[in-house]
Amino acid sequence: MIQGETTITIDDKGRMAVPTAYRDTLAGLCGGRLVFAYNPFDAFCLWLFPAPEWERVRDLVAPLSSFNPAHRELKRKLVGSACPVEPDGQHRVLVPPSMRLAAGIEKRAVLLGLGDKFELWSEEAHLKRIATTISAEDITAEMQSLRF
Repeated sequence: MIQGETTITIDDKGRMAVPTAYRDTLAGLCGGRLVFAYNPFDAFCLWLFPAPEWERVRDLVAPLSSFNPAHRELKRKLVGSACPVEPDGQHRVLVPPSMRLAAGIEKRAVLLGLGDKFELWSEEAHLKRIATTISAEDITAEMQSLRF
């Protein structure tokens, strides 16, 4: 299970260190093999998958019909953009330059563990997103059944 929020620094070469708290988990899940892709639902956010989870998602998305514009967009942002990475000796991975640019990620970023994958946000975009709340009209039946 990947969970938690970590503020990270992107170095001058565009690398981020995989936080210590996740290293053992990722070693067990995927041998450190990760895949970056665009988040198709939130602007200024990248997804970072353990490779086996990425393969599962890819296999669900790839067969979608390209005749449907939403399917094409989903395929572009997930399958077309997929960028495999592996940590170097200092546990750093290169965040692809085009993805950093599209997501507005410069020096400071926030890595969120969402169970099966990470989200990588620029610190500024994350702060704006986290300051928003879920409105009453957005609450689904599944959310109403939660007890916490």
